[in-house]
Amino acid sequence: MAKAKATAFFCKECGYESAKWLGQCPGCKEWNTFVEELVGKKEPVSKRGIGSGGDGGILGAKAKPSRLSDIHLDEQDRMKTGYEELDRVLGGGVVKGSLVLVGGDPGIGKSTLLLQVCRNLAASGQKVLYISGEESLKQIKLRANRIGEITGDLLFLCETSLELIEGVIREEKPDVVIIDSIQTMFREEVSSAPGSVSQVRESTNILLQIAKGSGIAVFIVGHVTKEGVVAGPRVLEHMVDTVLYFEGERSASYRIIRGVKNRFGSTNEIGVFEMVESGLSEVANPSEYMLSGRPEEASGAVVACSMEGTRPMLLEVQALITPTAFGMPRRTAAGTDYNRVNLLMAVLEKRCHYDLSHFDAYVNITGGLRMNEPALDLAILMAIVSSMKDRAVDSKTIIFGEVGLSGEVRAVSMAQQRVNEAKKLGFKTCILPEICMEKMGPVPGIRLVGARNVRDAIIGLSD
Repeated sequence: MAKAKATAFFCKECGYESAKWLGQCPGCKEWNTFVEELVGKKEPVSKRGIGSGGDGGILGAKAKPSRLSDIHLDEQDRMKTGYEELDRVLGGGVVKGSLVLVGGDPGIGKSTLLLQVCRNLAASGQKVLYISGEESLKQIKLRANRIGEITGDLLFLCETSLELIEGVIREEKPDVVIIDSIQTMFREEVSSAPGSVSQVRESTNILLQIAKGSGIAVFIVGHVTKEGVVAGPRVLEHMVDTVLYFEGERSASYRIIRGVKNRFGSTNEIGVFEMVESGLSEVANPSEYMLSGRPEEASGAVVACSMEGTRPMLLEVQALITPTAFGMPRRTAAGTDYNRVNLLMAVLEKRCHYDLSHFDAYVNITGGLRMNEPALDLAILMAIVSSMKDRAVDSKTIIFGEVGLSGEVRAVSMAQQRVNEAKKLGFKTCILPEICMEKMGPVPGIRLVGARNVRDAIIGLSD
């Protein structure tokens, strides 16, 4: 009798399992994603109900459906983290029984932020359990001393075995659990190494059952690959309720936390933090910080307004146009889409007859931010024109609008909020799509200049 194979092949993207290697995954249709891993015989485990919000369900208990009218919501179902920036991204706070995945580059501040959140939750009366598989208790103590005094019911555990961790959670019954990180956790029933596709999937499944069955909010820290996505199978992101990405350069002080999946709120919101000596500090008014230190009377610098969810954010777009020393001019874009910059320069050449074929072009979004909103199109074009003519744009002028291939300036969403933000920060002139200006009407305290096409915007810039 043939013995069962001790290995199997798993897709890194979706977790599809196969007895042999396949070039293309039948589940997600991706190529060359199968990896071979050891598998062990799985022992039967008790089934846990995930919808009752009880203590995990009882073996053999019957599942009972509920009517929507019998389900009651309470304001206490959300817990405030103590950071409005993070609460906004989460949709208003941490939902009890939710499973939140936090990903980001090494050293970006994931563990520091979550430890500060634990401090705030414990101070507000919540029982928090911080489980680390990467640091010792002394290392956590050193980091805790840096962020300030910690009070309240906050417990720490250094462990990587899911069986032991599950027992501690059942015994302590905390309100919030932090897992740092999921790639270090393992189940003894699974023979593969920690961090493998099988271990990550099985460990997340256990944590999901704990969160839903016991009503505990669980935060999971995930490593990222060199492409910037969470390491492990893509099914990991499908299993959790919320996926947050921590972005920013380690050399820069600003950090952005962005929601790419959220079952309890919008995925368009961002939170802005600044790395200081005592940890991460939230930035309540990012526009003011992004525009600080802006040069006066410098050509090629234009202030634009981008919307991140419901928040208008003012930022500076810079362009530098210099004669090229080679046969093919160089194009560089930092903080925005490279192909979009090439497209906009082609519009400027075709519709406004600017000869850019003999000039190198460098476009930059200051502050280390990366913005791809179409509303920045007009500001990028005006920055290029300003640098090419070596004429500075008035420092009290703000520009936004989407540009089409015909050179037309198209309407953008939430124009009123953008203008109000510019007015609040002392701007006197706003160049925007004409259709947006007609819908808003006059705004006291700021002059609106409508543009139907790029030529109108250039004329308005000269005025």
